[in-house]
Amino acid sequence: MVESLNSMLVNARDFPYVALLDVIQEKMSKWWNDRWIVAMAITAPLTPSRESEFRPRFAQSNGRHTLQLNLVTYHVKGGEREGVVDIFNKTCTCKEFDIDKLPCVHAIAAAHHAQVSVYSLVSPYYTKEYYVLAYGETIYPVGSQSQWDVPNEVATRVVLPREVKERKRGRPKTSRFPSVGQFRKRKNHCGKYDAYGHYKKKCNSQTGSTEGNQPTNVPV
Repeated sequence: MVESLNSMLVNARDFPYVALLDVIQEKMSKWWNDRWIVAMAITAPLTPSRESEFRPRFAQSNGRHTLQLNLVTYHVKGGEREGVVDIFNKTCTCKEFDIDKLPCVHAIAAAHHAQVSVYSLVSPYYTKEYYVLAYGETIYPVGSQSQWDVPNEVATRVVLPREVKERKRGRPKTSRFPSVGQFRKRKNHCGKYDAYGHYKKKCNSQTGSTEGNQPTNVPV
């Protein structure tokens, strides 16, 4: 997510703060609206990613032997492993149902045996309704500064400028600092023969050979 925002703001990072916030607001508004349109177009009960993960489990649950232990508990056999399902607490001894909050093959077999809708066992956070609600709010522009409704206690507050450190000589750095674990490409340069692939101290060539002229990955 952070890397996506960095690439999105690569041309706007030098803007004044207010202009930078406007760029972020415009992008977020577009993202929210695009995702809301996608959510509204869904015809399945679940989000596309969860539906594609859930569907194959129906076929895998076929042919499983299901034994009812009590009103809400079922013992499901068959396949590589068996499982004991509690359709009320939405758990299974295989732990897949407990962790994913999406019915495993044992829970699907138990739901069919109990004549319970399989989708009623799915976490509501995976449903289309929650997907629509997640992007249902509109992100409005802030508007012109002259139209802001600023409380008097804020407008009269004195805000001192931050302490400015003495600027170092040379052109200021504009590129961001790489994250931990990232690599940057650097070429070994020979100042003796203006060649790449080795340093001047390790230069054994009289003609400035460029053998091994490949960038070197340097960890940050």
